[in-house]
Formats: sequence, structure tokens, C-alpha cells
Amino acid sequence: MIPHETIVALATPSGAGAIAIIRLSGADAIAIAADVFESVSGKDISKQKTHTIHLGHIVDGTKVYDQVLLSIFKGPNSYTGENVVEISCHGSVFIQQQIIQLLLRKGAKMAQAGEFTLRAFLNAKLDLSQAEAVADLISSDNEASHQIAMQQMRGGFSNEIAKLREELLNFASLIELELDFAEEDVEFADRTAFYELLTRIEFVLKRLIDSFAVGNVIKNGIPVAIVGEPNVGKSTLLNALLNEERAIVSDIAGTTRDTIEDELVIDGIGFRFIDTAGIRETKDVVESIGIQKTFEKIEQAQVVLYLFESLKFQVSGSEYINEIEKVKNKYPLKTLLVVINKVDLLTNDQISNIQQQLETLNVKLLPISAKQKTGIDDLKNQLLSFVNTGALRNNETIVTNTRHYDSLLKALEEIQKVRFGLDNNISSDFMAIDIRQALFHFGEITGQVSNDELLGNIFANFCIGK
Repeated sequence: MIPHETIVALATPSGAGAIAIIRLSGADAIAIAADVFESVSGKDISKQKTHTIHLGHIVDGTKVYDQVLLSIFKGPNSYTGENVVEISCHGSVFIQQQIIQLLLRKGAKMAQAGEFTLRAFLNAKLDLSQAEAVADLISSDNEASHQIAMQQMRGGFSNEIAKLREELLNFASLIELELDFAEEDVEFADRTAFYELLTRIEFVLKRLIDSFAVGNVIKNGIPVAIVGEPNVGKSTLLNALLNEERAIVSDIAGTTRDTIEDELVIDGIGFRFIDTAGIRETKDVVESIGIQKTFEKIEQAQVVLYLFESLKFQVSGSEYINEIEKVKNKYPLKTLLVVINKVDLLTNDQISNIQQQLETLNVKLLPISAKQKTGIDDLKNQLLSFVNTGALRNNETIVTNTRHYDSLLKALEEIQKVRFGLDNNISSDFMAIDIRQALFHFGEITGQVSNDELLGNIFANFCIGK
């Protein structure tokens, strides 16, 4: 049910600033704004055209609150599809509060989280996946996540799903028609063409499902755990990657007692680096807790960056090889990158000798000097190579939303059931059930199938004023 109250909220971040924007949406938005706005040219804003801006003052009787710019957007040609008014006032928190309280007294009500975008969805200005992309766009903090959110908000994902759903719906109608003429034993749906359609739908669904592995890490950042023995340069490496003194560096082993996390954007992709406590046997209770946290962070990481010191390898190479093998065997599904630190203290022949000894481990290997900051760019490029950005570069649809991923999996399962039915000559009435379920899961993504609980969960994650 589409709500009819006129809502109001601050559309810009809370706090003082140069300018603040207060947004109204609803049937009475223009009327409420007209009641508190005095144009400097004496215009009646209730009679002005849509998409116009007017200079004037917000007043309450004889009291003047602020000089403002007032923008008018008449429905249905607005973001929400309703009458929308945006008041650009000075950014004083006091002024913001006074204007909002005045609008509430004049009949508006405070907007709930995401209510403006919810109304845009209810008024068919956006489908559900586009509405969710608005939230992703607001929270995007690197080029890649911004690109995906923009592509989704402009309807790339929705169009792909809608096209598949429409083609499947056409065949579903023919299958349903066959049920009405069951006694005549006729076929309206061309089984060969239907089989080709199912093959194409299955291919697209699998591609979208596979893209979630890339989309999820791009959206949330790729966690990289920096692990190794104490005092091999893990904190120095973190500082070199971030180009700032983020972690304490000391010659004393065991300086890092807790995990330190920070984010870095490399070529548009977000990475979350985790500097961990050094792994060793210790009787220190606090350090032991830090080492336990190290193993917890390795569990959470997608990439494990194992760091060891070059000079120590010269003395205890076999021990290092055993430790690296243990990490590799304990976390077989994680990408392991072995980094040799302090290579500035070795000759090229010594570095080559270490690399030859580690070849049997079949892991990515990289020599660096964290202190001298040599090899850091090579390390960043190696980390980037672990992310399949081909789909992103080709502007393909990438799934980032867990809800969409779940619906795609369920739709694929139903499509495979339909294919099984065709292969085994199952009757049309059973196939029709599976087709309806596939259509249902397609509709869940774009909002053609929705409920109040689903919408509440989605829009509750939006900020107030959007």
C-alpha cells in the first residue's frame, strides 16, 4: 500500500556545514513548503513549474529562519514519483532543526530510514535491485564498487533478469495453455526451442552466480592477513603498503600483541590488511592471546601473506619450509603469497638460492625490502592479480548482493528441474510447477514478487533522508 503522508528529512549528513538540504515528499509537499516560504520576487510557489529553483526566506509568521533556495519537482517526474521539494539552507545545526520542526508543525512527518527510495520503488520509479544499488552507491568507497553500483542502479542487472523472465514467461504461458487442452494431447510450446531457451538461461544464471565471488570481495574489500614469526617486518610492511606509520615498529620481538587493520585501495580495488601478532611459542599470556587472534584472522582472510626474513632463512631454511607447508596444508582453500623480506641484505645469487628451495611448495613467491620500500609495487600488482577484474573491465553484470545470489541459486535449481522434466518427458503440469517457481525467484530479485518483511529488511539499512 503506497503511503500518503508527506515526509520530511535532512538529505545531507547531520552536523554543521556550508549548506544543508531538507527534503519533502508527498502530495502536500508543495503546499506545506508554500506555507513557510516567502519568495524574494513575490511568487506563489504553488503555481510554479516543475524543476524550478526559487530564492526566498523560510518564515513562521513574522519570524525569519533563513534565506534559502527552494527546488520544486512535481510528480510523477521526481525521484519518488510524488511531489518533492528540496530546501537548501545554511548548514547551521540550529537552522536545520528549526526548519524541520516548522515543517513538522505544518503537517509533515519524519521520514523513516530509506523511505524516499521505498516510495520510488512503490511508485515504479526503480525496481528493487536498483533501489538496493542506491544504498551500495552511497556506501561505495573505491572505484570498483562505485562502478558496479552505478551499473546496477542504471538497470544493467535488472534488464538482464527481466529479459530472461519475459522469455520464460512466454513459454510458461504456452505450457499452461497445453494444460487447458490436455484431452486433445496437443503441444503449443516448441520443445526444441524451449530446450535452447533453458540452456541459455542456465548459462546466464551460472555466469551471474560465479560473478558473486568477485562482486562480494569488491564490495566488502579483500581481507589480507600478514603472518609470520615475530620481528620479521610485518608491521614495517604494513606501514610501507599504507605509506604511513600505522603500526609500531621495534627490534623487540613480540611488539605487536593485537591485530591491527587498515584499508588500502589498489587500482580501484579495496584491500583490508591485517597485521597480526608473530607466531611463536611463548609463555607471555597477553602475547598468547594475540597469537590466538592471529589464527582467527587467518580464518577470515581471503589472502594469507606469509612473511619471513631472508637472513634467518639462510640459517633455518628447512624450518621455514616446514612452517609454510603447515600454513598451506591448514588453509588449502586460501590464496597463499610467500614474501621474502630484507632482500637488500642479500646478493642476487642468495635470493635465487632461496627461491629454488621454495619451488617445491608451488606457491607465489616475492622478494621485497619493507624498510627500503623496494618490491612494494610488485607486491601490490601480485595482490591485484588474485582478483579477476576481467568482468569489471568489460562492464559485465556483477552480482554483489547476497539476496540476489540466493535467488539466482534457487532459480537455477528450478531451471535444472525443468530441463530434467524435458529430458524425461515429464507431463506439462509438473513442468509448469517448476517454471512458476523459477519465475517466482526471478521476480524476487527485481521486486515483482515482494512482501512487507522483505522490504522492511532492505530499506532499514538505508540512511534517513534517502
